[in-house]
Amino acid sequence: MSGKSRRLDARTSVALAAIGVAILVFGVSALRAEATLQISAPPPLPVAVIEAEYASDASIEEFFPGLVAARRQSSLGFERSGRIDAIRVDVGDQVRAGDVLAVLDTRAVTAQIAAADAQTAEAVAQTALAAETEARQAQLLERGHVSQQRLDEVRTSTRAARARQSAAAAAADAIRVQLDLARMTAPFDGVVTARLADEGTIAAPGQPLLELIESGSLEIRVGLPPVLAASLGADRNYRFLADSGPINARFRASTGVVDQHSRTVTVLFDIEPGAVAVGQVVRLAMATPIAADGFWVPTSALAEGRRGLWTVYVLNPDAGDYTLQARVVETVRIEADRVFVRGAVTDGELVLASGIQRITPGLRVTPAVLEARAQ
Repeated sequence: MSGKSRRLDARTSVALAAIGVAILVFGVSALRAEATLQISAPPPLPVAVIEAEYASDASIEEFFPGLVAARRQSSLGFERSGRIDAIRVDVGDQVRAGDVLAVLDTRAVTAQIAAADAQTAEAVAQTALAAETEARQAQLLERGHVSQQRLDEVRTSTRAARARQSAAAAAADAIRVQLDLARMTAPFDGVVTARLADEGTIAAPGQPLLELIESGSLEIRVGLPPVLAASLGADRNYRFLADSGPINARFRASTGVVDQHSRTVTVLFDIEPGAVAVGQVVRLAMATPIAADGFWVPTSALAEGRRGLWTVYVLNPDAGDYTLQARVVETVRIEADRVFVRGAVTDGELVLASGIQRITPGLRVTPAVLEARAQ
């Protein structure tokens, strides 16, 4: 073999070796790139989900304000005018029915009663004299000493005397009634809530001097839509929310009349004394039906869509995992922490419950927590 041929063989060997090395390096680089790609692919994101469960008989709890009031409340005053001699109670005092609360100066009335009693005594004496005169005239008539006309005149005088006696007694009784009216008494058991005058004041007839509310019987007055008012059951307990917590009240009656301004019907509930204070505002909790088919989702599951619509994200099965898909829904009723919706979601599908700020449509996810349905 010539020298030229040997040089060609050597060059060929070197070229083949270089090609082999290049193929080996390229293959290793490709394997490394593939491995790197596999390692850098993110795993499915764990998310909290909720199962869509359609309901045709869902309801929502609504609250209606009501006012706590006493069943009886009176503004007390005197029927006659006079100077107030004493007021024996003050604001906050508990009183019983029949207790004397205030009195007027009765010296003038007492003097009038004394005068009326004297007139009555005078009329009694005149009546007795007339009766005796009539008896004597009757005896004289029997003996023929007087005429029948005279006896009739005496009898008329006797009847007139008796009438004057009755009138005098009635006048005395009327003045005694004025004496009774000079005392203000409690018409029922209650508590004094206002004192509008003091001793020495000249009270006019009917002028309010004391405010009294019944302490042993309280009620709540609530205005309800006519449909809800008609659905209340007799003698059933209903739940109210007050500042001090929940309380129960028993339904008593409904007026059945729709107010022209509020378009509501006033209903009355009885409550136990001491549960709440008179004048406090409480709220009646009532479950009202939702006239639509849909399902509950937490408010954190809603994302604002286009043109004022709302969307939720549904988990679609994809190669053992799930991808997120946006679905348009309509909000039917909204509460503080949940929303009743309906739309392009099938019953039983998994819906993203929270964390919508960190996801995008098409993201691969996996259910991590199946949250309880919004109740």
